[in-house]
Amino acid sequence: MDRPLEWRAHRIHALDQTVLPFDVRHLAITSVTELVSAIRRLVIRGAPLLGAAGALGVALAAYQAEREGWSAERLDQEIGRIREARPTAVNLAGGVDAVRPFVAAGPAATEEAALAEVGRITAANREIGERGAHHLSGSGSGPLRIHTHCNTGALACVEWGTGLGIIRSLHERGRLDHVIVDETRPLLQGSRLTCWELAELGIEHRVVCDGAGPFVIAQGWADAVVVGADRIAANGDVVNKVGTYGLALAAHEAGLPFVVAAPESTIDVSVPTGAAIPIESRSGQEVTHLAGAPVAREGTQALNLAFDVTPARLVTAIVTERRVITADAPISAGTGTR
Repeated sequence: MDRPLEWRAHRIHALDQTVLPFDVRHLAITSVTELVSAIRRLVIRGAPLLGAAGALGVALAAYQAEREGWSAERLDQEIGRIREARPTAVNLAGGVDAVRPFVAAGPAATEEAALAEVGRITAANREIGERGAHHLSGSGSGPLRIHTHCNTGALACVEWGTGLGIIRSLHERGRLDHVIVDETRPLLQGSRLTCWELAELGIEHRVVCDGAGPFVIAQGWADAVVVGADRIAANGDVVNKVGTYGLALAAHEAGLPFVVAAPESTIDVSVPTGAAIPIESRSGQEVTHLAGAPVAREGTQALNLAFDVTPARLVTAIVTERRVITADAPISAGTGTR
């Protein structure tokens, strides 16, 4: 599978995730305005991929400033637009902030820093997969049935994946039976994207309606739940795609591991709890329409929350590229177990 995000000739080339799996379309992004639009329209999505887009976006802005003769103040404003394109996922701001200090050294130095940051993000994903697979391999004696939500594979992470990275690593070890994939309403990232990735990898999977997910867990049809995260608070509260909270409640009730896979950069120690994290609200039309066709009576209003907050007490483990964070090895300790 092609990388969902690449840097070529001072441009960002992005796989358009809004048209998958029916069409494979790449966009050449040449300006800050185009990048901000791509991020907001979810052409580019997924926490680690947003981090990479933020890093490359600073280089994109630096070259555009050089071409168009922007002032330093204008360049700073445009970089700020990238940073604020989506408010909930902390990785976007983190990618921007990692590269922003190099802008004063010129576009070439900014580009070099951006590519180094993308390389760091990519390496972290594979380590998350291996660490998470090792952690879960102690759950049961046979191959595992994993329940997941949204999309946390290479499409969301440059390469390999976070939650889906753990699943891929389990598959490589011969420890995976099959994957249960929530459809992930309203934009169907699970059925459109995760099922596409799993099919490409030859991994057995089944898609279920979001509303069925907790009952599937209650029936004993899964051995563990593995998800990603868009931001993790200092106390271990996890913000992820809306629908995650219900799975966490079901896993807690059933006594199953609920594992969150995310890079260290997703942990935001500046916010004490999930209640302090802004939750993005998107257009109600995403709920009331499907592929442009109405599925609700005209004039129906929708509350379209993009994310929810899972309390730390429901999370069995947070797996990063450096550690496994549990109640016995909390975030504040800065260490974990393998």
